[in-house]
Amino acid sequence: MGVAYNIFVAAFAAIGSFLFGYDSGIIGEVISPTFLHFQSYFGNPSADLTGAIVSTFAGGCFFGAWAAGWLADHIGRKRTIMVGSLVACLGCALQTSAQNVAYLIAGRIIAGLAIGCLSMVVPLYQSEISPPHMRGFLTGMTQFMIAVGFLVAFWVGYGCQFLDSNAQWRVPLGIQIIPAALLFLGMFVLPYSPRWLIQKGRMEEAKHALQVLHGTDKNQDFIELEFAEMVEQIRYEQANFSHKVSDLWATRPMLRRTLTGIAVQVCTQLTGINVSSYFQPTLYKNLGYSGHTVLLLTGINGALGAVVLIFFITLVIDRVGRKPPLIIGSIGMAACLAIEAAINKNYGQGSDNTAAQKAGVAFIILFGSFFFSTSFGPISWIYQSEIFPMRVRAVGTSVCTMANWASSVLISQVSPIGLQNIGWKYYIVFVVTNVMNMLIVIFFFPETKGKSLEEMDAVFGDQVIPHALETGNTRNVDTEKGTHTPSEEKVAIEHREA
Repeated sequence: MGVAYNIFVAAFAAIGSFLFGYDSGIIGEVISPTFLHFQSYFGNPSADLTGAIVSTFAGGCFFGAWAAGWLADHIGRKRTIMVGSLVACLGCALQTSAQNVAYLIAGRIIAGLAIGCLSMVVPLYQSEISPPHMRGFLTGMTQFMIAVGFLVAFWVGYGCQFLDSNAQWRVPLGIQIIPAALLFLGMFVLPYSPRWLIQKGRMEEAKHALQVLHGTDKNQDFIELEFAEMVEQIRYEQANFSHKVSDLWATRPMLRRTLTGIAVQVCTQLTGINVSSYFQPTLYKNLGYSGHTVLLLTGINGALGAVVLIFFITLVIDRVGRKPPLIIGSIGMAACLAIEAAINKNYGQGSDNTAAQKAGVAFIILFGSFFFSTSFGPISWIYQSEIFPMRVRAVGTSVCTMANWASSVLISQVSPIGLQNIGWKYYIVFVVTNVMNMLIVIFFFPETKGKSLEEMDAVFGDQVIPHALETGNTRNVDTEKGTHTPSEEKVAIEHREA
């Protein structure tokens, strides 16, 4: 089937990412002042309680990502996605039928467990089924579908605000169950990760899955080399290394991998994107906008972000690499937020300078829909999923995703308070963090463009066996004994440990 099927599989798995975006986006809609029935039903919740409704979801995501690391290794990437989708159905059903705030928060926590699981395992699955030259595009679908989820949430919210009953907020929350159920059912017929099958000794299934995903009539030599490289690397790791969590920091190259993966996710949160995503209606309100206009602007922002994202992951990411977009994006986001702070200080709510307020809206949109969508948005998921060796890839990706959600809990909890108490000055915090992000990327992030997952050991300085895609040989290692084939030992790179 080849490339077209590979794209379909990656896109279908990304329904899990759609759930992430929709759930995150719709809660921002239903807790906004525009949803009068929600405010009335839950007794006009305070800023602290609103923050709790948002942040408890991220707390659930933290533990969901932790559980997914174990599940992905033991039952497979595919089945872990199915588990996450089932738990999402339960959490979304509880939110939809909530009778009080405690009921709603319980549903948010359970949905968070599911989204945390999916946010970790979906990009991992996409990365492991992707050929090297398309991995940025296929794994980048994670962020694209997150953006589409936000977009759909915004427009569903915009339409549901006109409902004059509790359906105003129950309907948008209940819609989440549909994609969760579709994902669960559809994963039954999608392939397992070839690398996970090899790790479990299911060689024939792995070869067939790889052929179905990557094979064409013209690239059979590539398939043979790619399969050989996977088998040799995984078998060598099984014979010569442990699979402990402590392996994540056991050597200098492994510690660098772990710190880099954590950093890319923490830096993503420190861009300030979740302030824009979760509290966008509040940002527009602070610029003097109200009513239906707020939700309309939010929907436009989401639509532009999705369009920019699909162009970026399709045409740019696998050509220019990971580092340049991260650097440019950090600079652009810092500039947008600095201008936003100045506009809010001088021409915020109560000002009659409509031109300045429109400029404020434009820079909110430019911040999220352009600079974030062409930098940390897609690249954070790509990067964390491609840098770890197979033996600890699931647990390493899990730790990085947990760092994302831990940062999200903190920022989601303090943002309503920060926006309420220090107003425009809160933007300055993220101007500083974006400058820090730029420096971290420049000095500490290696480039990973175009490398197979097995070739990442050369990038991080701990390669121990030759790679079939480099040597052109299908047997560089005695996979039964886990040792180098003597004739190929001259091209091996010395193992470098701390």
